[in-house]
Amino acid sequence: MKIISKYLLAGASIFTCFSAALAQETASRFPLIPYPTQLVAGKGTFIIGNKTSIVAAKQFTDEANQLDLLLLKGLGRKLPITKSNKPGTINLVYDASLTASEAYKLTVSKQQVIIAAKDAAGIFHGIETIRQLLPVSVEKNKVSKTLLLPAVTIQDQPAYAWRGMHLDVSRHFFSVAYLKKFIDRMALYKMNKLHLHLTDDQGWRIEIKKYPKLTEEGAWRTFNNQDSACMKKAKDNPDFVIDKEHIVQRNGKTMYGGFYTQQEMKGVVAYATARHIDIIPEIDMPGHMMAAINSYPFLTCNGENSWGTLFTKPICPGLESTYEFAQNVYSEIMDIFPSQYIHIGGDEVDRTDWGKSADCKALMEREGIKDLPALQSYFINRMEKFFNSKGRKLIGWDEIIEGGISPTAIIMYWRTWVPDAPVKAVKNGNTVIMTPGEPLYFDNQPDQYSVDKVYHFNPIPKVLNAEEAKSIIGAQANIWTEMIPSEKRADYMYMPRLTALAEMLWTNQPDKYDSYLKRLVKQYSRMDAMNINYRLPDLPRLLNNYVFTDEGSLSINKPLPSLIIRYTTDGSLPDTKSRELPAVLSITNNELVRVAPFTANGTRGDVYNLNYTKQYMLGPVKVRGTKPGLDCKYYKAYFKQTSLMKKTRVDSTFTTTAIEVPATVKAPSFGIAYKGYIDVPADGIYSFYLTADDGAVLKIGPTLVVDNDGNHSAQERSGQIALKMGLHPFALDFIEGGGGFTLKLQYSVNGSARQDIPAEWFKN
Repeated sequence: MKIISKYLLAGASIFTCFSAALAQETASRFPLIPYPTQLVAGKGTFIIGNKTSIVAAKQFTDEANQLDLLLLKGLGRKLPITKSNKPGTINLVYDASLTASEAYKLTVSKQQVIIAAKDAAGIFHGIETIRQLLPVSVEKNKVSKTLLLPAVTIQDQPAYAWRGMHLDVSRHFFSVAYLKKFIDRMALYKMNKLHLHLTDDQGWRIEIKKYPKLTEEGAWRTFNNQDSACMKKAKDNPDFVIDKEHIVQRNGKTMYGGFYTQQEMKGVVAYATARHIDIIPEIDMPGHMMAAINSYPFLTCNGENSWGTLFTKPICPGLESTYEFAQNVYSEIMDIFPSQYIHIGGDEVDRTDWGKSADCKALMEREGIKDLPALQSYFINRMEKFFNSKGRKLIGWDEIIEGGISPTAIIMYWRTWVPDAPVKAVKNGNTVIMTPGEPLYFDNQPDQYSVDKVYHFNPIPKVLNAEEAKSIIGAQANIWTEMIPSEKRADYMYMPRLTALAEMLWTNQPDKYDSYLKRLVKQYSRMDAMNINYRLPDLPRLLNNYVFTDEGSLSINKPLPSLIIRYTTDGSLPDTKSRELPAVLSITNNELVRVAPFTANGTRGDVYNLNYTKQYMLGPVKVRGTKPGLDCKYYKAYFKQTSLMKKTRVDSTFTTTAIEVPATVKAPSFGIAYKGYIDVPADGIYSFYLTADDGAVLKIGPTLVVDNDGNHSAQERSGQIALKMGLHPFALDFIEGGGGFTLKLQYSVNGSARQDIPAEWFKN
């Protein structure tokens, strides 16, 4: 039996290696994103040429035209759409057996191509799969006599019904042409919902004929603080240059803005509909309405239009004129957008003025409304009834559940610091769409972990059972554009993260991540052909700060063979004329090395600032009678910088053996100072990786090792220090400004794999 087992194990090992090799070959030959539910590679190819025609069931005529437009880009001519099914045809077939919505079956053989589906969306998704199987040249309108498709059988359907992207066009405006590009890219990766954030404090972007001043005045502004911040960043990064087409001169003033006419937006809707993408409009109310209130001050409780403690003053739910305005606006919105879903916003409402308003107080007494959150719910519920009367469904951000909401409203969950919000919504009977800020706010600066976090995001909260999980219909990524002033910057922020989200929502197989990364490399050439300003892959395993005791060195493995890595040591930004980084760059003095990857056409990726410092090994300190753990001071207050904690009264103290925030911390804003010693077991160059949302600073001995200070989303900063074995003073300060926190500290030594710091290293 032992001998048999040995051969069985050997056979299993060979089979495993063969399967892995086959999977890699399949991924290389079929670099599809999202990857199909089932794929079986065939032999040979189907040739699309002079004798090829398209045959379509009558209900798929529009999709046949879409396929013809795709092939026109590669062949330079349209194919005939006929009724004759013969060898050499591409057939779009109705198949009632494919019962899942948007499902399709694609069969490519030497003789013919068949796309079968029960609904038109399924046929279209099959066409987009063909698009990814065609040569990249079709994206460039590069004409060939023939096009080749590899033989394959695919059976495919989505894991989630809601596969969405959100674009904020209020903070910074985007042209109709860009919206169509955005839709094309969504379609390529089988996304099906585009949520347009059309209004906010910074601009009203859709024509409303009954209230013309909304766009005549509300669509334009002088440069604000966000514009100024972008202009400052543009000195180092041209992606932050504000798109000039949206800047005009009016009455001697430079104004920024723009809006879509109703006719223009109807054209965008038709374009999306042809690609089976549903556009969901959002008119955000009752808060975030400054752009409207500026022109129509009757909307507020007291005529004031200003910022409150955190947010702008909202419209007044105690006035009937408010409902008349809202219904008039939404009636015109419904004429433009046929979607069954309408998004009302409902987030970040400063209700202070409502509590002072005689009209609101009278309404609350008349309707038995107990508090201001319930008053907001009254507004939302009343608007939902109006939506329902028009055959539409209301979507709102998760704040709308706070004062009580009807179970027919759809909840969009975004507040990561309120993890029970989607659970409460499901328990209330609501349908939920997951859009948590971490990791699905694509305006957050991407880093080397962003794609991984999106790909492995699970939309289903762990506490829900299988039946309750059905109420989670999918997810979407949100792109808020305060710091995204150009189309190029928008591209950079959502690509390639969109591809990870697309595969997670369609394929939903986390174990395909390694395969996905290989397929993503293949997708970059298609993105190049589509002129997408995607974020280049990260240069791997780089730190922010390096130390060396004798001589330092820099060596970088290219994530893509075609990249050219250039560097400077004089403080200037690397450009296409900068020196190319050698295999190993020796460093003997303190200096800043700035490196950046470049594509063959000169596009620059992220600039990495690598600080090198020559250091002596820091000797240990002698301390008697230490105890396990770190001493911690907890400050219940809001801080913009960690240093400000020292000026504030300590709320409480505790001891911990890990760098983490205790479960007892409930304040929305706070600070924690961790202090004691770190007991390192050997001499070495220690690297520390500090992830924080918001800010954190790490000091060991007298040395600032990692500076990750300030209010920002979750980001990692890193640094090194040369330490001798033994105890070293350790201090880590962390602040949370509100909106959910992240805190994580890891280490490596002498280039080892990174890992968590053992609890026994911490002493006090």
